[in-house]
Amino acid sequence: MKEVKIGLLGFGTVGTGVYELLRKNINLIEEKVGLRPVIKKILVKNLNKKRNVIIDPHLFTNDINEILQDPEISIICELIGGIEPAKDYILKAFEKGKEVVTANKAVLALCGKEIWENCTKRKRFLGFEASVGGGIPVIKTLKEALIGNEINSIIGIVNGTTNYILTRMLENNLNFKEALKEAQAKGYAEADPSLDIKGIDSAHKISILASLAFGIYIPASEVYTEGIEEIELMDLRFAKDLGYIVKLLAFAKKRKDKIEIRVHPTLISENHVLTSIRLNYNAFYITGDFIGDVLIYGLGAGKEPTASAVVSDIIDAIEYFYFGKRPFIRYPLTKNNHLIKLRPIEEVEFKYYFRFSAIDKPGVLSKISGILGKYNISIASVIQIGRQKRKGSVPIVMLTHETKEKNVNKALQEINKLDVVTSPTKKFRILD
Repeated sequence: MKEVKIGLLGFGTVGTGVYELLRKNINLIEEKVGLRPVIKKILVKNLNKKRNVIIDPHLFTNDINEILQDPEISIICELIGGIEPAKDYILKAFEKGKEVVTANKAVLALCGKEIWENCTKRKRFLGFEASVGGGIPVIKTLKEALIGNEINSIIGIVNGTTNYILTRMLENNLNFKEALKEAQAKGYAEADPSLDIKGIDSAHKISILASLAFGIYIPASEVYTEGIEEIELMDLRFAKDLGYIVKLLAFAKKRKDKIEIRVHPTLISENHVLTSIRLNYNAFYITGDFIGDVLIYGLGAGKEPTASAVVSDIIDAIEYFYFGKRPFIRYPLTKNNHLIKLRPIEEVEFKYYFRFSAIDKPGVLSKISGILGKYNISIASVIQIGRQKRKGSVPIVMLTHETKEKNVNKALQEINKLDVVTSPTKKFRILD
């Protein structure tokens, strides 16, 4: 049986998962594909590092040229992450006539235009299923299963760390720091969790999905992004009492020739299907013009699910290189992408949840509502939580009807300057 030689760049969590999957299921894969994918070389920083995997040490190298210059290696798996040297290795692999599989969302979200253009110019294959959603086949769903649909929207819980934190906060009455510490102890959050909790990881992922769905490259720098680090348990409880659950959602929506793309905490109705996605699970809610609504969910990270996605792309690369199967999506993705514009979030209309912290005395509510009315913000309901026997501040929760983001920002800026308001207003958008 003919062997397909693979060069693995990186041997961390995902790299070891790919090695273990190929070793365990090689006969199954060979039976299905008719070829035998074999790892010939693995690029690592430290050749002498002790590893928890039984492996021939001769497979390791710290010289990228041993892989790039090897004519037997036809597929490169880039699993080192980050921007450089990952981007340089990917471009050099194309130059050497090799197919590329990557799990690197950051390099695609920030440098994807250059990579996709280079890939197309050199007629090479680029597989990136593992870059979004771990083992959940959301990339293939968009590229293949839904290729005949015009995609109207993607709404996703795309980061397992933040979903775990918000779930534990609400269900176990933990504050943010306590829930984050627990997530780190279980290995769901990094020692430096900034990329997750600030929404940056989610922005990278929705950038890739939106680019596929709408046929225009949208770098992560264009994604409006808010994280969860300022969320308080109080607001999760108030939202629950009002029939809502708070999730960090990623949105990509197309309306005529305008695209909305954003990441932010959002109140969603307890009856919405996405509220059932708990802990470290991910979910993608996709709407197409012919398929209607589609939900796919599962574990969005981890060694085994991500390795499964990488190996899936390896098989696609084999089909491309050896059997001449053409990729479904080429760059540029659509001929009319120059006509598509991004809608700034200031122009988008939402329903809102506000929590004001105000001194408990007569006239406060009228001052706040007066400013809201000045900016055409219509109040749907108001709840004042408790009263103080002594002078102090109390929370006032408001829900609004739909209004533009720019009006809300102007109103809250003015409200926060009132002498009766004791701390900045908490604001959440509501998924209607």
